[in-house]
Amino acid sequence: MDLETTTEFRPVFGTDGLIAAVCVDDRDSAVLMVAHMNADALDLTRRSGFAHFWSRSRQEIWKKGESSGHTLRLVTMFTDCDQDCLLLRVLPAGPACHTLARSCFYRQVTDAGLTRAPA
Repeated sequence: MDLETTTEFRPVFGTDGLIAAVCVDDRDSAVLMVAHMNADALDLTRRSGFAHFWSRSRQEIWKKGESSGHTLRLVTMFTDCDQDCLLLRVLPAGPACHTLARSCFYRQVTDAGLTRAPA
């Protein structure tokens, strides 16, 4: 079976060993953040029920909200058609962005530059 029709979860990691994970609020589908997972972070997320990611800058696994308390509790996980991207429906415990904005996507790109998007 190919990836588009299989019922097996066979995530496709990039050459860097990572897969993109888009996190959306399960309550209203707002896009909260995008991060990357390696196989261990994906496994920890599935086993613990809380989002874990791979920090490309620190080169280590991190649990979202480990220090701030702003965790992302996993509700459901989806994969795209070719299994190289994940969608995590989560329940956030506070803001998702390290800037304390609800979402990391708080600025709109305009011809004049960036403007803060309405809340």
